[in-house]
Amino acid sequence: MSHKPVPYGDPAWIRGMTQRRMSRRDLFRYAGAGAGALGLSSILAACGVSGEAQTTGPTAGEEGSTQWWADMRAQGPGDHLNFTNWPAYIDRDFSVDGPGSRPSLNAFIQETGIDVTYRADINDNADFYATIRPALESGQDTGHDIIVMSNFQELTEMIELGYLIELDPELRPNFDANVGPKFKDPAYDPGNKYTMAWQSGATGIGWNTKYVDEPITSLADLLNPKYAGHVALFNNAADSGGLAMLELGITPETAAPDDWQKAADYLQQFNDAGVLRGWMDQAYLTAIENEDLWVTMAWSGDIINDKLYFPEFASFEFAVPDAGGMIFVDNCCIPNKASNPVGAMMLMDWYYDPVYAAMLTEWNAYISPVPAGGDIVQADAAAAKGANKEVLETIANSPYVFPTPEIEPKLNNYRVLEGDEVQTWNDLFNPIFLA
Repeated sequence: MSHKPVPYGDPAWIRGMTQRRMSRRDLFRYAGAGAGALGLSSILAACGVSGEAQTTGPTAGEEGSTQWWADMRAQGPGDHLNFTNWPAYIDRDFSVDGPGSRPSLNAFIQETGIDVTYRADINDNADFYATIRPALESGQDTGHDIIVMSNFQELTEMIELGYLIELDPELRPNFDANVGPKFKDPAYDPGNKYTMAWQSGATGIGWNTKYVDEPITSLADLLNPKYAGHVALFNNAADSGGLAMLELGITPETAAPDDWQKAADYLQQFNDAGVLRGWMDQAYLTAIENEDLWVTMAWSGDIINDKLYFPEFASFEFAVPDAGGMIFVDNCCIPNKASNPVGAMMLMDWYYDPVYAAMLTEWNAYISPVPAGGDIVQADAAAAKGANKEVLETIANSPYVFPTPEIEPKLNNYRVLEGDEVQTWNDLFNPIFLA
């Protein structure tokens, strides 16, 4: 399909691009869960899943089967669907109310006639999963047609317990034509049976150059006593433990329990040295904006967005350490008993049109699963004028939005945990975060 993008000279678009954004989210909560992608290597967080796992696909006529999807297509997509996502993860125009405030989504509504209720209600993978699990367990509609879940423990559990609908290959032509090889056939979902990537991003370090007068190149730099009381690390072992292992020359995704112990000992230094303001979740962003934090573990899009859109945060910087950083992927999927699965697939596939993929990238500054959208971002940056040009050029040239050959090898997968490893991992890291 070919669609006309929103013109960048449109004053409404510029107002939307320059309005204050919400913090993206509280990304992680489960210690040790998770795995990144970007095609770096195989990942699967099969971690302590309870219940009876579904080991085969649906039989003929069952939800998600070929016949079931044929019947659903014959009925049509329905006139309404519910899309539930993370905050600040879709393009916005704050000068418009209602669905029209999201230009890429409004274009879908206008072209298909399907009304969409969009909610930014996911602030944590574990907490959101807890809200829908009772419905999933009892075979009821969760009230969500599309949910966006990180490829961590919760997503793996939903797949293994049969809580997600297998996707219809006939309803994703844009995906098949435009998905990047690094997001196709991921190890956590072979064949993309259940998921289509929404966006991806990096975990590294952010700092305020008003208080930090040298580049931060190492996690060890945060131990400098001159920053004492103004330092934060994430309160999840997937990120903090992962960066600690990288500092020690250990590859997180292949690390053994002895390596985890070394990483835990490394992190304990921060408690012993008394430099930390705290082990934090998404609250770190408010803290650095308030200048309570000077240097902190950070997620790429958070810092890039602040730096881009708000002059008061122009002194912010983000980088992955020389030893490397971590990477995550967030995925669209359809929970069982969804009321409009056909419409859900149509909308998921809509964002694999490079035009709409580019609109997302130009808004949230995260890594897109649609490489062709990058060409549009580059062209838009070259053609833009006025307030938008600097924003678009910065996004187009960011190695954390379009990973360069120098950056991509530094982005690492999270450790795969299986069986009893989960308890060992948690026993090592959780006491550190509670100290």
